[in-house]
Amino acid sequence: MAWIRAISEPEAQGRLKDIYRSIASSPHFMGQIPNVMKAFSIRPELLERLAAVAQTATFGGSRLSRVQEEMIATVVSAINRCHY
Repeated sequence: MAWIRAISEPEAQGRLKDIYRSIASSPHFMGQIPNVMKAFSIRPELLERLAAVAQTATFGGSRLSRVQEEMIATVVSAINRCHY
């Protein structure tokens, strides 16, 4: 397993802090910064774009409710033995 240095919310400064704040304030992420996104914290310009893509591609692009989308994601993650 690879270990990637991730910058936590309390450590974040400058542009990264702004990006974290934006992600956390999005209703799609419910006040959380997903760990998979924190893996991009040393490259804030990539994190910002990843968050935009995730928000666009993952939530609200279908006729399913947010609860239905989350349930599908949970089941797929469980089947794949993935924490995300």
